[in-house]
Amino acid sequence: MDRLGTGIGWRPEIAEAVERMPGVDWVEVVAENVCPGHLPASLRRLRERGVAVVPHGVSLGLGGAERPDEGRLTALAERAAALGAPLVSEHIAFVRAGGPLTASPRLEAGHLLPVPRTRDALDVLCANVRIAQEALPVPLAVENIAALFSWPGEELTEGQFLYELAERTGVRLLVDVANLHTNHVNRGEDPAEALAELPLEAIAYVHVAGGFERDGVWHDSHAHPVPDAVLGILADLASRVAPPGVLLERDENFPEPAELERELGAIREVVGACGAAAGDALGGRGEAVDPGVARQRLGVAQAAVLSSLVAGTPVPEGFDRVRMGVQARALASKRADVVAKVAPELPVLLGAGYRGAFLEYARESPMRGGYRRDALDFAAFLLEHRRPGVPRRELRDWWLDRAGPAPRGRLARTAGRVLARRRHPWSGAGAPPLTNGTSHTGNTMSTW
Repeated sequence: MDRLGTGIGWRPEIAEAVERMPGVDWVEVVAENVCPGHLPASLRRLRERGVAVVPHGVSLGLGGAERPDEGRLTALAERAAALGAPLVSEHIAFVRAGGPLTASPRLEAGHLLPVPRTRDALDVLCANVRIAQEALPVPLAVENIAALFSWPGEELTEGQFLYELAERTGVRLLVDVANLHTNHVNRGEDPAEALAELPLEAIAYVHVAGGFERDGVWHDSHAHPVPDAVLGILADLASRVAPPGVLLERDENFPEPAELERELGAIREVVGACGAAAGDALGGRGEAVDPGVARQRLGVAQAAVLSSLVAGTPVPEGFDRVRMGVQARALASKRADVVAKVAPELPVLLGAGYRGAFLEYARESPMRGGYRRDALDFAAFLLEHRRPGVPRRELRDWWLDRAGPAPRGRLARTAGRVLARRRHPWSGAGAPPLTNGTSHTGNTMSTW
């Protein structure tokens, strides 16, 4: 693997600061947040200076039961080509469940959820990784995620799971040492044991990030300084193998550039002090095997878990109900935060009542599309339920502007009632609906 060096996650909020930072060898960008034909000027300037840019996907759901979506794979490949990327990365996670495979409603998590470390899940993951590898123009690296809950009946440790994945597919690994710390606090897993079992020679690069602990649960926030415990795990990894690249992640609550530079300096110091040798790459991809019925078994299990988290159905047997409650609240809170970014007019219109109104909506309304669709559904919910304090006229105008002239389904019925009340003295169920048509949908963290 070519050496990447020390890098930082590129975000629009710190773009200018990143350009000025000394010693930044490469950057990573959230793939879904860039358009191949309209790259931000900051990224173009970095590329012109020879700074490598790696697209980091969040929406493929390689750990899900279904085959990776061809459209999402094509989009990731286009971003890799536009950025001249040496590789792309994604996550070992599922982000949606349900649909035709399980004959149940399709649900979106809006977040990365852990896959069970079982033989079924491993077979499906290996098949999905191979599909992605065939579709991408550059090598793929996959990342271990932070988890708030564990699956019952797991058959492999994290290290064993990742080792076999790399051995069977030849995929590279993106090892997130902050996520190893998260799983240590939340699941009692020993980071040193995980590192001892990992195929260190398969490492493409390493993530380092901060978080916070609340009520005994570690939240991988990417909004806080990197703690000493995470740097300690990085030192352990670097004592075993010289990682080709190490990257600092920061997504929110950005400090002054000098503070980010100090964190990058601490990372360089830790890696440089260890001086381990680089590892040799694993062999090539193994033979593709169709997981067959394993997809359906995994799909049923993941649909039950996600439904309990976002649709209020019972928690499946064997899961920690307290931790599942923590995860459910975290998902709803993240939905509120991301919708506020995707549709910033909504918090302005609703003021201090935005979060409470959104969490009420989230309890009744699972996310079934992207965040743009979620914002539209939230506005429709408010218009239908006549929540006190909601500026209906302004909200109606916003919804009509964003939804287009011919929205579908419930949105169409809501718009029909709103427009009918505007044109006629009556209101309520007798209002004629608008003609059905298409509605806007969006990927995770996409913009209008």
